[in-house]
Amino acid sequence: MTGIKGVPGENEERYSTLVNNAAAVRAICSAVEGTLGPKGLDTMLVGQQGDVIITNDGVTILEKMDVTHPAARLMIQVARSQQRQIGDGTTTATVLAGALVQEGVAQVTRGVPVAKVVSGMQTGIELAAASLRERSRAVQGLDDRELYRIAYTAGREQADIAKLVIQAAEAVGEAKLREEGYRFADSVLAHEEASSEVWTGILLGQKPANLHAALERRDARVLVLQDALEPEAVSEESLVTEAGFQRYMQLREQFRSSLGKLLELGVGLIASDRGVDPEAEQFCSDHGILVLQRVSRRDLLQLSEHTGARPVRRTALRKSAPELGDALGRAGHAAYDERLERVRVAQGHGEAYVTVIVGAATREAAHERSRIAKDAASAVQAAVRGGYLPGGGAAEMAVAHDLERMRETMKGMEGFGVAAVAGALRKPLSQIVVNAGYNPLEKVEELKAAQIAHGSDRLGIDCDTGQIADFLEAGIVDPTDVKIHALQAAGEVAAAVLRIHTVIKMKTLGDE
Repeated sequence: MTGIKGVPGENEERYSTLVNNAAAVRAICSAVEGTLGPKGLDTMLVGQQGDVIITNDGVTILEKMDVTHPAARLMIQVARSQQRQIGDGTTTATVLAGALVQEGVAQVTRGVPVAKVVSGMQTGIELAAASLRERSRAVQGLDDRELYRIAYTAGREQADIAKLVIQAAEAVGEAKLREEGYRFADSVLAHEEASSEVWTGILLGQKPANLHAALERRDARVLVLQDALEPEAVSEESLVTEAGFQRYMQLREQFRSSLGKLLELGVGLIASDRGVDPEAEQFCSDHGILVLQRVSRRDLLQLSEHTGARPVRRTALRKSAPELGDALGRAGHAAYDERLERVRVAQGHGEAYVTVIVGAATREAAHERSRIAKDAASAVQAAVRGGYLPGGGAAEMAVAHDLERMRETMKGMEGFGVAAVAGALRKPLSQIVVNAGYNPLEKVEELKAAQIAHGSDRLGIDCDTGQIADFLEAGIVDPTDVKIHALQAAGEVAAAVLRIHTVIKMKTLGDE
């Protein structure tokens, strides 16, 4: 791996900002790279109030760190982008970004113009992404054994989480996993009092307003209100007049009639994004109707999609029973789970939903297992959509060799940027080997020679034995989209860091 060498004389000042930024990036990367690979360890984050988080999730570490250096803060954006777009591979993306900066600075300080390095890096990343796509293997259905291995690897080798994620994937179906906008990771819920299970439905994060009502309903119709479950309001000024008071009583009478209509239609669950009138709450309690108030927008959307309900305003309650009935959804099961303090809804007549409930002994452990399960779910979805590649840095090593051969045929100084990408692609394997306790220089060269001799990207370094192994046969695989997006996001931030020539503090508001 190419290091950053000091530049004597006048060049020290010329490159001072670049080298300073590179040092800050290096410090950020050192905080997460020790967690990479099967032998990677956890990081303990300690807050000012004594709160503690123990994790090896890259984006969690970076977001919780106290970072002030502006270039270092750009690295956090890499992890956020990877988390937002893919949901897994945040540590890999960060390590790649740091390696690209390091390799790029090495080229710049040896005299290659920044513009040429950045242009070459962009070319190299495009070539690398194309090579990764060509090498990608497609998932052969949800029963493909590689899918479990992907969940197992992304789930940090926790077999129970991998099994839950695969079971949930089978329940929701391949079509749903491929659906644009659907995030499988959002189905994960961790709770310190829960038993791990896959619930083929949704869990709403509110207690019923009428807890003393019946806690379970079968074959219930569902009303989703984007409003309050209460009569239309009358201004306080109007109430002091006889006409205003009469109007108020008329509206309350209409509201009571609407409640009777809901009973007639067989409504068993009402979810409102605002408050609930006490009279309505009592009416629903008397007739065994579950009422949820101030439900989050996300939960209302899921409830609507799962049950087939059409969200309405309270003015819709004045419609005739058949018209109002058209807006109602239906669920075969709706019940309040006292242990989880959530309402379970299943067997909806709308879209299929699934919830992965991950149990843990403590709140801290529940949060960490939730992060692990979300990574596993994201990896499985990414593999279903874009296929998979040999993991453990093996595919990146093969692509690095492809870039080196392309570099030999290139003219112009952009070739130095391509060489920088090739060097950075070896960093994940190098770091995984370091974390496993082996010499990275020895193992990187050993694997490079083996891959060239066999013409295969399947070969990697077994972290238990240090020997060359067939990673596809061993089930060490990663989603293709995770690798490609990590490289592209890393490239964007690395280019931004390399282009910075001067750092200037902005004036604060109020300064003249």
